[in-house]
Amino acid sequence: MKNTEQKKNRKTLSGVVTSDKMDKTAVVSVTRFIKHPKYKKYIKRSKKYKAHDADNTCKVGDKVIIEECRPMSKDKSFIVVTK
Repeated sequence: MKNTEQKKNRKTLSGVVTSDKMDKTAVVSVTRFIKHPKYKKYIKRSKKYKAHDADNTCKVGDKVIIEECRPMSKDKSFIVVTK
């Protein structure tokens, strides 16, 4: 076996930073559209994710891409990839 580590298929999401008050953490709001099963109308749903921001570079309102990683704390299991 080779020692090369292969990257697994990690989930990537894009959203907007809603809070940057924590140290090395940003709260990112990810919005998605779902189709209502009965009325066939598209509905906006959003969810907040805590993401690791090592350099504290994210500010409120920034559009970012976050990627799934190992759990860093109880709630934080994403990292900020691009700003």
